[in-house]
Amino acid sequence: MKSAIRPDPWRPLGAWTAARIALGRAGSALPTRSVLDFDIAHALARDAVQQPLDAGGLMAACREQLARDVVVVHSRAGDRSTYLQRPDLGRRLDAAGVAALGERPGSCDLAIVIADGLSATAVQAHVLPLLEALLPLLDGLQVAPLVIAEQGRVALGDEIGALMGASLVLALLGERPGLSSPDSLGAYLTFAPQLGRLDAERNCVSNIRDGGLPPEIAARKLAWLVRAALACRLTGVGLKDDSEAPPVAAVVG
Repeated sequence: MKSAIRPDPWRPLGAWTAARIALGRAGSALPTRSVLDFDIAHALARDAVQQPLDAGGLMAACREQLARDVVVVHSRAGDRSTYLQRPDLGRRLDAAGVAALGERPGSCDLAIVIADGLSATAVQAHVLPLLEALLPLLDGLQVAPLVIAEQGRVALGDEIGALMGASLVLALLGERPGLSSPDSLGAYLTFAPQLGRLDAERNCVSNIRDGGLPPEIAARKLAWLVRAALACRLTGVGLKDDSEAPPVAAVVG
């Protein structure tokens, strides 16, 4: 005898969240539709991790849409499999990347690093909208050429920022995909970047995507944090995100 699907009394709450609640029940199991939806979400998350970053296309788009110079570098992780198994290699530049950035002496207020992270899907979808909203808010600051880093992790930005003489580095990369968010972008801001920086010394703005924190709102938070970090000369646990509070000048003046 075919089992009837028993609706969950929490079902009305399902309209307000992407979390898997109020899925119903068919006998002692989930309904077929819920099982299939889970399988699709799992496949999308796996694809996001494995999807290669189109560095060439992203570089062309940054130059055309943002009118910015772009440098492409690579971590010491030679391929995706190595990157996933050896996080330490994704945190360091290969020799060619060190040489390329070493040819650009000088100093700047901010270096921006775009890395694939654990979801190139997120980078391809949300980096350009975020930067289009963010860069005009950084007027008056000296921003280095954009750096696209293949097979890169957050800490790779520390080495890049140090080589570029940056007071701050902003690393933008795909976050670990969830079963409801395979395209979530994270932004990590670090003052005085150098090898050996700890995660506690960074500020993070996460879940940047259309179904999470919209790029326009994330850009305003990041612009506030950049100016606050330069004024206070720190990032991390010592710098609270008061972007909804009075302007930085009023806070630190």
